[in-house]
Amino acid sequence: MAKTMQNKGGGISDKLGATTDKMQASQAWNSIFRPGSIFRKGYTDSPRNRSYVIMNSVLYHLHPVKVKRHAVKVSYTLCFGGLSFFLFILLTVTGIFLMFFYRPTAAQAWNDIYTLQTSVTFGLLVRNMHRWAAHLMVLSVFLHMARVFYHGAYKPPREFNWVIGIVLLLLTLLLSFTGYLLPWDQLALWAVTVGTNMMGYTPVFGNQVRFVLLGGAEIGTDTLLRWYVLHVLMLPFVIVIFMAVHFWRVRKDGGISGPL
Repeated sequence: MAKTMQNKGGGISDKLGATTDKMQASQAWNSIFRPGSIFRKGYTDSPRNRSYVIMNSVLYHLHPVKVKRHAVKVSYTLCFGGLSFFLFILLTVTGIFLMFFYRPTAAQAWNDIYTLQTSVTFGLLVRNMHRWAAHLMVLSVFLHMARVFYHGAYKPPREFNWVIGIVLLLLTLLLSFTGYLLPWDQLALWAVTVGTNMMGYTPVFGNQVRFVLLGGAEIGTDTLLRWYVLHVLMLPFVIVIFMAVHFWRVRKDGGISGPL
């Protein structure tokens, strides 16, 4: 009889535990993905309720619950980080537009660029937006890192994010260089020649690296295709991953660092 009561008690407790877990999971799911959770709703203004709005919203959850007063001053950050991200988005949008009118072949590349500038509606405007945004992104990323270095924001606990920033700077330079080659004019051909010859001096694997980048023993259509794939697919994909890590570390490290 005692064993029977114990078995029944254990079964009831298991059912209660399972029911409680389901309720908690349902509440968590509804609090995160409920309709309209991305919008701020009416509430009693208090530090606690402000935190709840941030934590229970899909969109606001990307930001920290508290922001340091100096971090919102334009004179401190000069918005170089946000400007770099905005320029990357602009480059993505204008780049997609340009891809509709560009064919990465040695016979068609320059003609497509010329046609884009002379015959496509807003083609010249979009191409110039893409080109100048690329120049400005290189400048803004460099100035952003200079600002971070000047304010000592590379020091612990932010040294890992500083390394991520250096990687992003290198990727930005590579993205700019690969885009510089796509018109496939004389400047592009000489840039490919100089760049691949430099990479050919890589220790141990120099010849293999040069062969992979050229797509053969010399410059040709395969060379343009490989640099095009690097520019529109591989490098942006890697940059997005490192930017996500970069933004995540900014929040994990306590937001923007304080002034010296």
